[in-house]
Amino acid sequence: MAASKVMRAIRVSEFGAPSVLKLCSDVPVPSPGQKQVLIRVHACGVNPVETYIRSGSYARKPDLPYTPGTDVAGVVEAVGDGICFLQAGDRVFTTATETGGYAEYTIASEESVHKLPDLLDYKQGAAIGIPYFTAYRALFHKANAKAGETVLIHGASGGVGIAACQLARAFGLNVLGTAGTPEGMKLVLNYGAHKAFNHREKDYLDKIQVATNRQGVNVIVEMLSNVNLSNDLQLLAVGGRVTIVGSRGPIEINPRDTMAKESSIIGVSLYSAKKEQKAETAAALFAGMEAGWLKPVVGPEYTLDKVVQAHEDIINSPGASGKMVLIM
Repeated sequence: MAASKVMRAIRVSEFGAPSVLKLCSDVPVPSPGQKQVLIRVHACGVNPVETYIRSGSYARKPDLPYTPGTDVAGVVEAVGDGICFLQAGDRVFTTATETGGYAEYTIASEESVHKLPDLLDYKQGAAIGIPYFTAYRALFHKANAKAGETVLIHGASGGVGIAACQLARAFGLNVLGTAGTPEGMKLVLNYGAHKAFNHREKDYLDKIQVATNRQGVNVIVEMLSNVNLSNDLQLLAVGGRVTIVGSRGPIEINPRDTMAKESSIIGVSLYSAKKEQKAETAAALFAGMEAGWLKPVVGPEYTLDKVVQAHEDIINSPGASGKMVLIM
């Protein structure tokens, strides 16, 4: 078990602005139950969905108080009864936690814990969970993307975007990506996209159409649908699919834009993935790690006491550049 009986952790006692994220230094270290493991956290990914949950605007609200965070990487400290494939000392990453990842220790169920290959560091491990599992679900479980198709990843320089670029490239798709800065565009090209476009340029949509010979794109992975969805429908090819990974509000669209092309708008929720789908995704990702093409890009890093700033920056920064992580 942990040498210390207390730990530092972020606690949220009310929904609201980033200021409700409070650093506490006397939180009891939890104990693993049946088929659970205790992990000493080295790094934890910060995801946009955690800001929605914290604000109280998300469909699913945790019981208060709670500790945010699902995507941790660290070392197994102790295991509960019934654990078969993990032991103390294993390097691991998670896709979910029971007690929250913005903490020095966390509890996770065995099914949510995966071994972290030695070629990836803990910060990269904390960038795998939600980004790569979401990207795989959007591309293959929901859009049914096929080798040879063209995919547009709208917001490709963030955590999910880079994951989608790498996955789509590895599975034989023609990959187009957008970003909001020259640095972001370079990142997108370095990590899987065949072509990159600056979504702050007025004519970028026309440039995308030119890149497809005016045939449109087959699949769009959309991170900011409240801004882009109406334009996305114009960019789709016949039978095209746009998958909604992120949205920060409502948008007005013309349903007729879907009719002539028989296009589809598909929501993506990692929470809804079935056990066998999660197992398939994990197998595909491990193959990518072994082959060397799955390389999480770590972006801004924050210590635990700077979590308020992290939550402000992930929503308000002008352009994403890799996965935001907390360092313990």
